[in-house]
Parts: sequence; structure tokens; C-alpha cells
Amino acid sequence: MTQTAPPPVQQPVAALGGRPADAPAERSVRTIVSPLALAGRRGKVTYWSVFALVVVLFAFAFLFPVYWMVTGAMKPPEEVVRTPPTLVPEQWQVTGYTDAWDLMRLPTHLWNTVVQATGAWVLQIVFCTAAAYALSKLKPAFGKVILGGILATLMVPVQALVVPKYLTIADMPLIHVNLLNDPLAIWLPAVANAFNLYLLKRFFDQIPRDVLEAAEIDGAGKLRTLWSIVLPLSRPVLGVVSIFALVAVWQDFLWPLMVFSDTEKQPISVALVQLSQNVPLTVLIGAMVIASIPMVLMFLVFQRHIIAGISAGSTKG
Repeated sequence: MTQTAPPPVQQPVAALGGRPADAPAERSVRTIVSPLALAGRRGKVTYWSVFALVVVLFAFAFLFPVYWMVTGAMKPPEEVVRTPPTLVPEQWQVTGYTDAWDLMRLPTHLWNTVVQATGAWVLQIVFCTAAAYALSKLKPAFGKVILGGILATLMVPVQALVVPKYLTIADMPLIHVNLLNDPLAIWLPAVANAFNLYLLKRFFDQIPRDVLEAAEIDGAGKLRTLWSIVLPLSRPVLGVVSIFALVAVWQDFLWPLMVFSDTEKQPISVALVQLSQNVPLTVLIGAMVIASIPMVLMFLVFQRHIIAGISAGSTKG
């Protein structure tokens, strides 16, 4: 007796598009303007016109204050305070910069700032990196409790720590040394940076354990692994931490004002305020332009590391 084959099972068809109902649905793209509207010539022209307008507006908003500051120092003092102001100097002159360099003793104060920022950066890189590596890879006892206590300091307002820090610097515990008017008064408090420490730890957590185990098999110790394996892989985040460390010291005002009563040892941020009472406005603007140049150059040097540090968190081992 011949058996007939059962009819093929038909898949239910979706109401629209003729696609089987159990097939995975395509991910829909939701945008302000539909791709169909952008495909036309009018849509492309509108899109790129709006895009160019937004870019120009943002560039103007960020660059115009810089232009105003740079050209303001090249105007005569009476032209700076004129109403309405002039966008382009009527008389170009560089005496605002030369007088600022001489009258406000910028070389001395810039050198003080460089010494303070460099020392704080070096100590912060060394100690924060070591602490982050220990908390991330060495797993010390009560490591989570220690990390929680460090992160808890981020919740304390900076102003609330000024008086305790000042009393500590004025009379160091145990050794009873006064560090006022000394670069150590800037270096030591800068080392205890909970944010940079946590940033380094989170980056170290993403380094694959297999890489460190391979170094241990080859006979590398903990310190050798940190120097030869972890630090070369951490160049992006070290660049970001360096930016944060240097900028924090360079632009700080309240703490250097409290610990440096000697005007010859004050950084540029304090000197600009202390000496601004007896100089023309153009000289003060020129001094601010000169004081901002090192930070701009530092950003140009570290910009590649900053961009790499932003995308480093998306890499999985």
C-alpha cells in the first residue's frame, strides 16, 4: 500500500512584507530625519547645511573668547575699554605682552608653577599607579574596604578639607616640620587623588589575566610585570591622568594662595591676581595669554593619548 508524503508545513506569513512570523525582526532605525528623506538632493543639501551651521556656531562659541583675549592685549588701553568694543585692533602693538613679561615677573612665576606641577605629576603617577595596581591585581586583604574608603573622599567637599590640610602642612605630624612656602605643600596633597587612582584601577582591571600569568611563567616578578607589561599597555590612561594632574595644579588658586605667602614663590595663578591691581588692563590680558600657552601646548602633546584613553575602555581582552 502506497503512503503519501504529508504536505509541507507552511510557515505563517507576517501581515506586512511577506516575512515569516517567527523570523527575527530587523532592527528598525529611528532618527529625526528618515533615510528616505536624506537620500534626495534636497535632503542632502538641508542636512549638510544644518551640520555646517552647527559646526560654525560651536567653533565660534569656543574660539571667539580666545581671539578676544589674544587681540585684547594688542590694543591700546583706551581702546580696550571703549564702548562699543572694536573687533579688530585699530593700532596693533605687542607692548601688552612685553610689559606683562617684565612688570609681572612672569618667568619667575611660570617657573614656580612648572616646578610645582611637575613634582605633583611625578609623585601622583608613581603612587597612584602603584596603589591602583595593588588594588587591581595583587588583591590585598581588605582591598575593597580600602577602595571604598578612598572613593568616599570624593563625596567630601574640597572646601571642607582646606583647613585640615593647612594645619597638617603647617606642622607635619610626628616630624613637626613646617612646609609652608615649600613645593612639598603642593606635591604631597596632590598625591592623594582618589579620582585618578580609581581611573587607573578600572583600566588595570581590563588587562587580561592571561597576559600577567604569561609574564609570571617567564619568571617576572610583580614589579617587573608592572614595569614591562602593565605600564606599556596603560599609556592611554596615563596620558589622561597626566592631563588631569597637571591641569589641576596649574589652575588651582585657593590652596597656593594659602601656603605661599612669599610672593617670589607663588605660582602664576596667584601672581596674576596679586599683581593685577597695579598694571593696565592690556598688560593683565597679555599675562593671561602667556599663562595659558603651556596648557595649550600640553594638550597638543597629549591629544593622541587622550583620544586613545577615551576609546580604551571599549577594548576587551
